[in-house]
Amino acid sequence: MFERFTVQARAAVVRAQREARELGAGRVGTEHLLLAALDPEAGLAYSVLHAAGVDRDRVRRDVLRRSAPPLLGEEDAAALRAIGIDLDAVRARVEETFGEGALRPAEPERERGFLRRRGAGGRWFTPRAKKVLELALREAVHLGHRYIGSEHLLLGLLREGDGLGARILTDAGLTLGALRAQVLDGLRDAA
Repeated sequence: MFERFTVQARAAVVRAQREARELGAGRVGTEHLLLAALDPEAGLAYSVLHAAGVDRDRVRRDVLRRSAPPLLGEEDAAALRAIGIDLDAVRARVEETFGEGALRPAEPERERGFLRRRGAGGRWFTPRAKKVLELALREAVHLGHRYIGSEHLLLGLLREGDGLGARILTDAGLTLGALRAQVLDGLRDAA
């Protein structure tokens, strides 16, 4: 399938892998594909998201906030609040001192083998991210395109609709159907 990807789409996948690595994620998810689409070099995907007011830095912060595992249970947090300890302030101070993700546990080394082989760049794709890639191919075929571009990746992300990438967009007040229509309009205008 990757042989049909444009240079731009391949670069977006590499950016998604880099985003996952920089954010300390063990696998490339839909949120990382969304962040890759928010790079100006992503062409039409970037143009549509940018025009819709999607801010890359805000999305990145949202991804970090939503993917950070809780350090303590809610009962523990309530007990600490009762004695004047603010966990969010502690977390912020630790990350300020030691860097983002300093409190994340180290990822265990994974087995290698035929079915557990690492993808390019050492990052596996989550099942939802794999679905986005599959849907990108289907979108390209449906549109009669012989290539898969970054715009098809965005269409796949919007069509998948349940991953963290799509939830971030909908939680920001955007409608996936409206974004899809804007991508299709952009493709028609470019033709």
